[in-house]
Amino acid sequence: MDWGTELWDQYDIIEKHTQSGLELVEKYVKFAKERTEIEQNYAKQLRNLSKKYNQKRSSKDEPECRLSSYQAFLDILTEMNDYAGQRELIAENLMMNICIDLTKYLQDFKQERKTYLMDAKKAQQSLESTYKQLDSSKKRFEREWREAERAAQYAEKTDQDINATKADVEKAKQQAHMRAHVADECKNDYAAQLQKYNKEQNQFYFSDMPLIFNKLQDLDERRIQKLAQGYVLFSDTEKHVMPIIGKCLEGITKAGTNVNEKNDSMIVIEQNKSGFERPGDLEFEDYSQGINRASSDSSLGTPKVSVDPWKKKTNNFWLFSKRSKKFTPERIMPTVTEDFAHLPPEQRRKRLQQKLDEICKELQKEVDQSEALGKMKDVYEKNPQMGDPASLASQINQTSQNIERLRGEQSKYETWLAEAGGRGDTLRYKAHSFNNNGANDVHSPDGAYSDESTPDPSQAIYAEFDDDFEDEDLAAPIGKCTAMYNFPGASEGTIAMQEGEVLAVVEEDKGDGWTRVRRNNGDEGYIPTSYVTITLNK
Repeated sequence: MDWGTELWDQYDIIEKHTQSGLELVEKYVKFAKERTEIEQNYAKQLRNLSKKYNQKRSSKDEPECRLSSYQAFLDILTEMNDYAGQRELIAENLMMNICIDLTKYLQDFKQERKTYLMDAKKAQQSLESTYKQLDSSKKRFEREWREAERAAQYAEKTDQDINATKADVEKAKQQAHMRAHVADECKNDYAAQLQKYNKEQNQFYFSDMPLIFNKLQDLDERRIQKLAQGYVLFSDTEKHVMPIIGKCLEGITKAGTNVNEKNDSMIVIEQNKSGFERPGDLEFEDYSQGINRASSDSSLGTPKVSVDPWKKKTNNFWLFSKRSKKFTPERIMPTVTEDFAHLPPEQRRKRLQQKLDEICKELQKEVDQSEALGKMKDVYEKNPQMGDPASLASQINQTSQNIERLRGEQSKYETWLAEAGGRGDTLRYKAHSFNNNGANDVHSPDGAYSDESTPDPSQAIYAEFDDDFEDEDLAAPIGKCTAMYNFPGASEGTIAMQEGEVLAVVEEDKGDGWTRVRRNNGDEGYIPTSYVTITLNK
């Protein structure tokens, strides 16, 4: 069943129905927009909430950062921030897939509906125009036929009149004949107009309007189908992010299950243990001894001892203090020293160990930079068009001075750590040979560096990163680069490339002239920055 057959005479109803359909789509779009605003505000509030409780990001040095309960709370804030991101994604998809798409569809729908309704009006106006012509022809035929009848009656009356002349009779007959002829022409015109109108009316009701109504029906059904898809998208938009939201909630659950109260207690002990021995028993101080000795001095013959019975020995004891030592003013605020001697033994060892590890890391960085500068200098000497080797001299000298300074600090803190009873488990930097600056830095097999050891020229530039490649997850590329020259990648830690080869950039040049890249097969390594053109992701 279709509108053209069943609703052939319901143009006004069809026009009203399609208009109502338009208003329903507009109402749904408005509803989806308001839902989008709710999601956006909800996501914004969640982000602000996470930011509010995570504003002061504690450094890794702060004690509470190691507690599983504290870290679990930070994980929850992170998961909530990710959860907020999914709510933003819901809002974005609602806006793109429903609001914008349906708004665009509405414009096309209105235009197509307007076209069909205009075609219907044109067909109706054409039929009305033909009907007016028919009515006009009919009225003219009626008028002329009456005039012809009167003319015939007048001619017959004149012919019977004995007083009328022959000329008058002849004139009356000619007039009647002329009127009859005009009436016949009007009759024929009326018949033709009637035939034309009936044909157009048949075309209008059986062909033109049914076709237009059927098009409007198809348009309305497509509108209903599009709206139904929008209804489904309203649900699917949220369903699509439910797995990720589920992971966020699982992450929060995991954060709670990862809390280890026993381990937290051990961390508190480790962080706050002083290392002092517990205080021993206090000796009995006999204040009556001075009186007894005074009374028996003559009989016992013992030397006199001048003792003030009211004078107390100062031996302050605080149950929860770090040291049970004699109170002196300078102990009110202990002086902070470079060797951390102001701290309890256990805390001093930890701070010295931490400081030594920091120095070793910084020293390793300077060693890497020195080696990279030496490599770059070699490249410039072999390829002058790429740069001036002399321009690197100041950097090489500065790096050498930094290395010597850090070595001195390392030795100093190692001595203090040994005095404090530390085991010396420091982070040793790996050996590298320095090219073009005359400095060599190597280590003996047991891990302690030795200035007398022979450097190994084949040592890798970034050998210490090999373990990182194995232990850490692959970092997301931050861009891509295209090789301008061939690079053999002979040294360990580097990677070979051919001219024109495209590689993913994993880590930018940090000022040492080397960029970390990755191939599609997962191979990673360092290449000279000046050998490639780099395009970073925006």
